[in-house]
Amino acid sequence: MRLTLSTFVALAALPAAGAPLLETPVDCNIGDNCYIQNYVDHNSASGYLDFTCGPLSYDGHKGTDFALPTYAAMEQGVNVLASAAGVVKGTRDGMKDQILTKENAAQIEGRDCGNGVVIDHGQGWETQYCHLKQGSVQVAKGDKVEAGHILGQIGLSGRTQFPHLHISVRQGGRVVDPFFPSQDADRCGEPRDAMWADPLQYEAGGLIRTGFETGIPDYSDVKSGAAGDAEIATDAPALVVFAFGFGSRSDDIVDITITGPTGNVMSQSVTLEKVQAQYFRAVGKRTPAQGWPKGTYTGIVTLSRDGEVLDQSTTSVMVK
Repeated sequence: MRLTLSTFVALAALPAAGAPLLETPVDCNIGDNCYIQNYVDHNSASGYLDFTCGPLSYDGHKGTDFALPTYAAMEQGVNVLASAAGVVKGTRDGMKDQILTKENAAQIEGRDCGNGVVIDHGQGWETQYCHLKQGSVQVAKGDKVEAGHILGQIGLSGRTQFPHLHISVRQGGRVVDPFFPSQDADRCGEPRDAMWADPLQYEAGGLIRTGFETGIPDYSDVKSGAAGDAEIATDAPALVVFAFGFGSRSDDIVDITITGPTGNVMSQSVTLEKVQAQYFRAVGKRTPAQGWPKGTYTGIVTLSRDGEVLDQSTTSVMVK
C-alpha cells in the first residue's frame, strides 16, 4: 500500500513522567499486509473525530485498531506483541472468533474485548490488547514481559466485524491516544507528541486489496479473501476488477483500468458518495463472443482525493 497523502507523527517529549515508549504491537508491515482502520475518538459529544480531525474513528472509540486485510490472513496467523515492558495484569482466552451479529450479541455482552491481555507498565500506565484469536494467548497473570514479547495472535473475538487488534492505552484509568496524548480529549488537528518509539504513518484511507474475478464478487468473499482469481478461462462470463478500501470520504474517486495482450480493455471512474469505514467497488466487461485473447491482464486501481492520489494498487490475472 503506497500512500502519497500522509502525515507522519513525530516523536518528541513524552506526555507525562513514566509514560512508556510504545513499540508497534503487531508483527506485520503497516501499509503493506496490515493497516490502521480506526483511531481514538476525540469528540466526546455526538459524532467522532480521529486525532487529525478526520473520520477514521467511531463514536466513543477508546483505542487504535490494527487490521488485517482478510480472514485468511488471520487464519495464517499474525502475532500480537507487547508494546512495552511490564507485568501481565490479566488475560482472557476461549471466546470464539466470529463476526458480531444480532444472534450472538448476548454471548458477547460485557466481554466486548474478546480474548485479550492487559499489561501494567507502572505509575498508572497500562495497555490492553483485544480481539485475540481463540487459543492464541501465550501469557498469564503475573508474567513479566518485555517489548516485543508475543502475547497472542490477531483474531475476531468479542465485539468486532473484522480481524484486528484493538490496543488501548490508559494512565490512571484515563484513555490516552498514543498518537495525540493531550490531556484534553476533545482536541484534535494540532501536532502533538506521540508515544511511539518509531513514528507511525497516519493513513487517511486507502486500498486494502484488489483482484480479478469473473463477475462481481460477494462482499463477504472480498473480506474473507476468497475473492480473487490467479487464472481465468478465455470464455469466462466476464472480466472484473474489484477494489476493497477503507476510510472513504465523499467525492473520493476510484479509477480502474484493465489492459490485456491487445491493449486497453476498459477504464472507468467511480465516485464514492459518503464516509465509510470499509467499502468495495467492482467494474468489468462481459466476455466477447470470441472469448478473451489469452495472456496476462493487468488491473490498475487508483484512489484519489481532492485531485491527489491517495493510494494505488496493481493486480494481474492469466487468461488461459
